[in-house]
Amino acid sequence: MLFPDVHSAASLTVSPDRVQHFTSDSVSLTCEGNFTEWRVRKFSEDGRLYSDCGRMTGSTCNINTSESDTGVYWCESGSGEFSSAVNITVQNDGNGPILVSPVHPVTEGASVSLSCSLKTQKILSNVFFYHNDKLIQNDTRGELKISAVSKSDEGFYKCQSSGRESAQSWMSVKVTGRSSSPVWLMVGLVCGVSLIIILLLLLYRCRQSKCKSLFFSCCIRELFTTYTLIIHTYTCILIS
Repeated sequence: MLFPDVHSAASLTVSPDRVQHFTSDSVSLTCEGNFTEWRVRKFSEDGRLYSDCGRMTGSTCNINTSESDTGVYWCESGSGEFSSAVNITVQNDGNGPILVSPVHPVTEGASVSLSCSLKTQKILSNVFFYHNDKLIQNDTRGELKISAVSKSDEGFYKCQSSGRESAQSWMSVKVTGRSSSPVWLMVGLVCGVSLIIILLLLLYRCRQSKCKSLFFSCCIRELFTTYTLIIHTYTCILIS
């Protein structure tokens, strides 16, 4: 399935802010940005493209959800600016639970809470929570709290209560900058040590050069080579 490009000038908010919904829920999708014309577009599960939300009021699309409303939504301005896309899943089983999880990616290091809810809006306790089909919590808290989200927390989540499972939803984690983990520190250390070794080897070659009468010229050529290798070494550090 294709997704529209993310553009910082436009954004889409969903109310209530969760991926999964029950049938007949009232859901609002609101486009935000410095534009006067908006439309909400959608890819459905079968890949068909709906040009517009037929229930637009200004910049807001209002949906009284049915199973056919499951799909991927995004905003498009009249001048062709796009928001990021969000998933909406409509639960057809009125007696089963839904997983309450955020629509948008969670920023690395932020906190997030996932819960399990029935159509009566009752938050359940004694819930099984699964991450990528692996049981990760089963107690009376009723909520799965992650105090500092990391990239390893990304994946599919679902909940189970009284023998009934919710659908699974993907929780994405947004990394804001380069990690300062030991792996990156080790890469930088290796590149730095490599640079020192290269400089020492070139200095030795320069001192052992046979063209003693042209020692200065030889060293100039060697220093040029050193400069080139330094550039490559720093490229290694930057890429890492």
